[in-house]
Amino acid sequence: MLTYIAMAALSLPGAAVLSLAGAAVFGFWTGLVAVSFASTIGATLAFLVSRFILKDYIQKKYSDKLEKINEGIKKDGGFYLLTLRLIPVFPFFVINLAMGLTPIKTVTFYLISQIGMLPGTAVYVNAGTRLGELTSTKGILSPALLLSFVLLGIFPWIAKFITNKIKNNKALAGYRKPKGFDYNLIVIGSGAAGLVSSYIAATVNSKVCIIEKEKMGGDCLNTGCVPSKAIIKSAKILSYEKNPEKYGINSIKNEYEFKKIMERVHDVIKKIEPHDSVERYTELGVECIKGKAEIISPYHVEVNGKKISGKNIIVATGASPFVPQIKGIENIDYLTSKNLWEIKELPEKLVVLGGGPIGCELSQAFSRLGSKVSIIEMADSIMMREDNDVSDIVLEHFKNDGIEVLTSHKAVEIKSENNNKFLIAEYNGERKKIEFDEIIVAVGRKANTSGFGLENLGVELNDNGTIKVNEYLQTNIPTIYCAGDVAGPYQFTHTAAHQAWFASVNSLFGKFKRFKADYSVIPWATYTDPEVARVGLSEKEGL
Repeated sequence: MLTYIAMAALSLPGAAVLSLAGAAVFGFWTGLVAVSFASTIGATLAFLVSRFILKDYIQKKYSDKLEKINEGIKKDGGFYLLTLRLIPVFPFFVINLAMGLTPIKTVTFYLISQIGMLPGTAVYVNAGTRLGELTSTKGILSPALLLSFVLLGIFPWIAKFITNKIKNNKALAGYRKPKGFDYNLIVIGSGAAGLVSSYIAATVNSKVCIIEKEKMGGDCLNTGCVPSKAIIKSAKILSYEKNPEKYGINSIKNEYEFKKIMERVHDVIKKIEPHDSVERYTELGVECIKGKAEIISPYHVEVNGKKISGKNIIVATGASPFVPQIKGIENIDYLTSKNLWEIKELPEKLVVLGGGPIGCELSQAFSRLGSKVSIIEMADSIMMREDNDVSDIVLEHFKNDGIEVLTSHKAVEIKSENNNKFLIAEYNGERKKIEFDEIIVAVGRKANTSGFGLENLGVELNDNGTIKVNEYLQTNIPTIYCAGDVAGPYQFTHTAAHQAWFASVNSLFGKFKRFKADYSVIPWATYTDPEVARVGLSEKEGL
């Protein structure tokens, strides 16, 4: 015991060998008591050494980064430690030292360690006992010894199952599970993720409903992919007027009305609309409910004053344009990708905030339609997620199209003077005044996570505002899954559909087989001219 305590306290390797040896010498029960107390006492000594030598220094140096960890330890530290003890993903000496740096109480650490390590200790001691009973080489193939080592191998899986069961029961505690359910699956949101989730559920004859408070098809159909690509196409045709000789044509003269181009955009939406319609999904076996959903328990959703129940819920509420806090922005009617498609007149002077994919696509399209466009981007380049040489090529084409690109500029204020509107942008301490008729805010998208009950259930969010999910797209509430822009990490239509498969299959069949969401090959494209597309890591991301 003293040797074991010393090894554990000094974080030396060999605990597994000593556990087997102790059992081989003393037998199961004596060995179990000796190893259990020795390992826990040694672990606690290592914990105390870490606490008194390093804790204050680490907490002070990384206080901002450790704040959330400390809050989590204070709230659920015992359960975290129990999970780590039952499932030996990390070496125990690492857990001892790391826990010493947290606010967890010493007595809590000792008791949880004693309890948490006991099942694993018993498995090792049992194997050691069988080894101690060997009298010849033939005994190596005895069923008892083989079973002991099989148990040693599968114990982490058993422990993981037990831990998940405890975790799920804890998350669902206080909520009454219905004896029967109205639906196998309730889907909230009818964008790409919601539609694919409900389609898959209906395909396997599950009873599924989809709830949508606005329009079927979500952003992609109504305000994103479809309308933006429609206007980009019209703008590209107009651009041929500038260099017809490139195509063996002497001259091209374009005449157009902006109003008709916008009418075409809406015609394209209407043409695709039937594919995402209530009628189509009703025929597929999905019950479509129009209304605002509110999740009131892990099993219940309230919509239109009616409470419905489901075995599982998929949140597919998407994202909305993020509007930054800029002084004076509340005093103007700014545009975003959501309301842009309602304008009837081409803006003469257009400012676009943001040089990401949405900002770049819209800037080039409106420039080709005849607007004088200025892009304001805080970063030092447009399309900052792409390689520098790619961004430079697009930048050169933008300049040829007459677009003013102001990188490293920060939008600080919007002013109105004599019926004219101006954006004040700051660059290297100096301020630049840019006049505009319309301004498009395209600085990013914010996940739609509030207003429908997630906060009341304590569903956890990531630092960037998306819903926190595990590799199976399951939230910390085990009956609630998530897919699409609201989950991240990629806010693309095709990724939303990709995630929907995992969310729906795991929610419906997770008791039998679960699948980890795979992001190893995610393609994406930006529809500038030239178009930019890639799969995998960029040079910046690979560094």
